[in-house]
Amino acid sequence: MSPQWQKSTSSSQDGGNSVEVSVNDQGLIEVRESASPDSTIVTTPLKFALWIEGVKRGEFDHFGDA
Repeated sequence: MSPQWQKSTSSSQDGGNSVEVSVNDQGLIEVRESASPDSTIVTTPLKFALWIEGVKRGEFDHFGDA
């Protein structure tokens, strides 16, 4: 079965470029950029949840300073 990719409802505000997330058959989280759908990152649900918490806390905000 092919993954059911989900993206934020706010992604339409940036011209369609977005991060998409899916759960694969093994229960792992897959993440990809809509502009490069052939490249994916695969991680566990726990690691993904911890990353989301870090994003919410601003841990990665300095990467947007480029």
